[in-house]
Amino acid sequence: MADVTSSPVGRPTRGTTGTNRLRRIDRWIARHPVLRRVEDPLVIDLGFGASAVTPLELLARLRSQRPDAEVLGLEIDPERVARAREQSAGIEGVSFARGGFEVPVPGARRPAVIRALNVLRQYDESDVAAAWALMCARLQPDGILVEGTCDEIGRVATWIEVGADAVPRSLTISLRLAELDSPAIAAERLPKALIHRNVAGERVHEFVASLDREWTRAAAVAPFGPAHRWRTAMHALADAGWPLRRRERWRLGEVEVAWDAVEPR
Repeated sequence: MADVTSSPVGRPTRGTTGTNRLRRIDRWIARHPVLRRVEDPLVIDLGFGASAVTPLELLARLRSQRPDAEVLGLEIDPERVARAREQSAGIEGVSFARGGFEVPVPGARRPAVIRALNVLRQYDESDVAAAWALMCARLQPDGILVEGTCDEIGRVATWIEVGADAVPRSLTISLRLAELDSPAIAAERLPKALIHRNVAGERVHEFVASLDREWTRAAAVAPFGPAHRWRTAMHALADAGWPLRRRERWRLGEVEVAWDAVEPR
């Protein structure tokens, strides 16, 4: 694929993404209703890093649910783009180009999903809304932006679902439950729009504190396994009035909460 932009918007990512780091986000996207209903299942991996590993892993996970899915990896650094093209030579369904928040796509195609993980964490909070707006303007009408962050080995991940109108819809926290001490560890990896809001008086601080409190209270059922303990804590959160979504994913160590319950005050 020829490059479709000569002036990408943004800064190069740090390029440290490793194998299997984004597995939690990939699987969430692969099971998202938007991917099942769109006619053109094009997914963007924005800021894929120093190699082709994350776009290739994303493609494999998407195709387990949507065999005709395609992935376009975008990076500002032309050397990374060239390297990824070499690494993916002969693999159908994945391509690479230079690009940033303007999300260049050849022809008239628009992506169904844009995944931007560990990208905005290097920006200021004041930059987030403009970056969301620029990316979301490229989406299909029913498309979504998935923007967030995770730890170095993918055991702690958080992300925000943003609609094509650039309005955020939900926050998801996804944790490896085995040997989990405290769900509050997610506070260290909150998306840029929220990470500086984890202070008393802010909604996201209240949510993380409630999540941690219910996990502690559910210790009595720990002998039945961490997944059972997590579901017990989730039921308690829901009973307390937190607007939780996609309950079928609780068994995976995930909790998704409506944005208006955690948005900055």
